[in-house]
Amino acid sequence: MDLENLNPQQLQAVRHSEGPLIVVAGAGSGKTRVITYRIIHLIKEKGIPPESILAITFTNKAAGEMKERVRNMLDLRGAFPWISTFHSFCLRILRRHISELGFSNDFAIYDAQDQLTLVKQCMKVAQISADAFPPKTLLHHISGFKNDFLLPEDMQPETMSYGHQLKAAGLYSVYQSALKKNNALDFDDLLVFTVQLFQEYPSLRTHYNDIFRYILVDEFQDTNGLQMDLVMQLVGPQHNICAVGDDDQSIYGWRGAQVTNILQFERFFPNPKVVRLEDNYRSTEAILGVANELIKHSPSRHEKTLRATIKGGEKVVLMALPGDEEEANWAAKEIKKLRTKGDRRWEDFAILFRTNIHIRKVEQVLREQDIPYRLIGAQSFFDRREVRDVLAYLQVLANPLADVALLRILNTPPRGIGANTAMLLLEHCREKGMQTWATMHDESFTSELSKKGAGAIRNFVELIGNFRQRVEENRMKAGEVLRDLLTETDYLPWMMRSCRTDEEREQRREAVGELVVALTDAMKKGKTLQQFLDDAVLDAEPEDEELENKSGVTLITLHASKGLEYPIVFLMGLEEGVLPHRRSIEEGTRDEERRLLYVGITRAQQLLYLSYCDMRKKYGELVRCEPSSFTAELGEEWIVERDYLEEMNAVADEDDVEDFFGSMRAMLEGEGGQ
Repeated sequence: MDLENLNPQQLQAVRHSEGPLIVVAGAGSGKTRVITYRIIHLIKEKGIPPESILAITFTNKAAGEMKERVRNMLDLRGAFPWISTFHSFCLRILRRHISELGFSNDFAIYDAQDQLTLVKQCMKVAQISADAFPPKTLLHHISGFKNDFLLPEDMQPETMSYGHQLKAAGLYSVYQSALKKNNALDFDDLLVFTVQLFQEYPSLRTHYNDIFRYILVDEFQDTNGLQMDLVMQLVGPQHNICAVGDDDQSIYGWRGAQVTNILQFERFFPNPKVVRLEDNYRSTEAILGVANELIKHSPSRHEKTLRATIKGGEKVVLMALPGDEEEANWAAKEIKKLRTKGDRRWEDFAILFRTNIHIRKVEQVLREQDIPYRLIGAQSFFDRREVRDVLAYLQVLANPLADVALLRILNTPPRGIGANTAMLLLEHCREKGMQTWATMHDESFTSELSKKGAGAIRNFVELIGNFRQRVEENRMKAGEVLRDLLTETDYLPWMMRSCRTDEEREQRREAVGELVVALTDAMKKGKTLQQFLDDAVLDAEPEDEELENKSGVTLITLHASKGLEYPIVFLMGLEEGVLPHRRSIEEGTRDEERRLLYVGITRAQQLLYLSYCDMRKKYGELVRCEPSSFTAELGEEWIVERDYLEEMNAVADEDDVEDFFGSMRAMLEGEGGQ
């Protein structure tokens, strides 16, 4: 271990051993190196037994990388530090001691699908309607109760703010009883029961306090209340805890993370040593200048300023564009130009978005321009359930003989064509050798059904027939027809009921609106409905391999980009209501949105492009956009504003000059040949 590789602040953090330590590690400041060196220093220089050290982080990937680094720098045979995620650590504890809580040590762990199946069973027992109260939503609330360390007996219905939360509170005890009956735990239970064990059995807590004399927690700004409870139970009276994190990168408040855990660290562990890592080894001085100016406006934070070890750098580009299509085309053009000029790889580029929904237009343009790309932490627009549903409706309007699409929308949303009716329909098709659409018109089939089933089939046939006729009569209004069809079928309200969060509802609504807009635009360009569908199928095609595993330009959400870095970053949609998100403005969480932008900016190593649009289509309507209020906080020294119209005019002038000289050359060559 060569400590000369560390700067003075890193060295200070590594060598501190006794008492609480908080390492406020700015973006790109080498915190992973500090954690690794600290573990090795404790073992090699302080003589601490490896098994007395516990390092906790959030993801299996981070834990795996930390283990690998320690293993490569130490020749340890036998004993090894405990390095794991919160959940993995708790699992090891519970496998040994959960019998104290009435479970068998061979308990099962239920994944998301297992939980959903179980909660549906519990809802039947409790006579709760799945249509009125979507199972996923109730599970989401139960998870929230657990992360607030509220047990079923702690539920106080009178404090519940609205119906779904109240219903989840009532279901909680039924769900937990069913888990216990099956000798099973869900992921939240791993933490809940470990904290419960330590609280109810002080001798067990003391036992582990004696084992783990030194504790390190990475990404401390992401801890929630329950995780903080666990850390406090684990830290013994010596308070030998090292918390590493950056309050400026606390962006997970929406899933329970409490930035106060790092901001008020001394409230939990008195008189801590504070070390600030402010030397940034990732980004240019220009990029960090913009980041520092932005984050200064955060009202509550550990004071620090990132210092660039890479001096200078090109100024950050701020670009205003007329609309999202121009924004996508501009980014694609810049990427092609930079790649050619700088001899770069596609993988050097990343395009960052606030929400998944804004990826669609860029995906489309990159495909059109043959630029390879990969999605990370984002779902392809065409894989979304609501997109597939709406495209299926359009396929049936274009061609009702498209059986797969027809069967997808047959009872979507529910319209009284149940599973039994669908089975009879398919059996009749097989027996008679007929297609589904024809069978639905066949009286020999409908006469076999109940009056209700036959009526539902007739209503569906009439619905599709009427809307097909409208599209055929006026192709240019296909977008309007689609919107009316979705309204008549009550599709969006039905889809909204299955959403767990407001953000999910908004994203699904926007996705449907995007399709309506795309269809309208395609019709204006002279395409037929079938041509639009063909284009959509080609756009949805994953092309030989999963997009996540492909090489190419990275498309990624801001939340998913945390911890990553790219030479060149395009950060799109810097508009009020997008970033900061409209919901954050309403809920008073603008500061977390500022931190999210800060995270995005500090992903860039060499070049950074920020963009916003004057107009965007939302829910099928053209809406005027305002630049994000954060643009006024970026500072002017390191920003250069570019004008889209000026650039387009400059390109047009260059083309005119090229055309002129091209004509002159052709004329001269013609004269020379005479």
